[in-house]
Amino acid sequence: MHGPKLTRTWFAVTALVALTGLVVQVVATASDTGGRFTTVAGRVANLFCFFTIDSNLLVIATAALVAFGAARGTLFRVLWLDALAGIIVTGIVYQVALAGLYELHGLAFLADTLLHKVTPILFVLGWLLAGPRGAFTWRAVRWSLVYPLAWLAFTLPRGALTGFYPYPFVDADTLGYGQVALNCVFIGLFFTALTAGAFLYDRRLARLEPA
Repeated sequence: MHGPKLTRTWFAVTALVALTGLVVQVVATASDTGGRFTTVAGRVANLFCFFTIDSNLLVIATAALVAFGAARGTLFRVLWLDALAGIIVTGIVYQVALAGLYELHGLAFLADTLLHKVTPILFVLGWLLAGPRGAFTWRAVRWSLVYPLAWLAFTLPRGALTGFYPYPFVDADTLGYGQVALNCVFIGLFFTALTAGAFLYDRRLARLEPA
């Protein structure tokens, strides 16, 4: 992918796809009366506990910044790296551990496809083919770890209070905190490896591209 116009168009489409998936998911969740919570507010609040949703929100924000030519600054570097690692985790964990657990139809199936499959492919391909190059630093790698830690710090205490856990592997009521802690360590190591690997690979790509 060459040229700033094509790059901005690619990420504009990526942001639009992720936003569409998010809106469709909210509508599908609000209209689903078969869950634990009977109120629309309760169901939608649970929705934003999912790492998938939060990672897609990061994709929307950072892809939109690239599309509008505003991709700069330390905060962007951290959020861009979080979006990349988060959406890769979303795609891989879904395919390995979550696909097939639920039978989805209609809007729920459309949202699931957009958020777990289409958006990860578009965003990762955009990064591989277009960049922006040189956006990652070791400082950004360190700060990017705040995202998964903050997600866990919110999800686990909330789950203890409400009984709702977004994923089976963080369900402390069923697995116990020891097993959940072990699962979180593995996922944290995977996230850390992804961010460090993305930084090193991005630096290599930046060196290979012509000035």
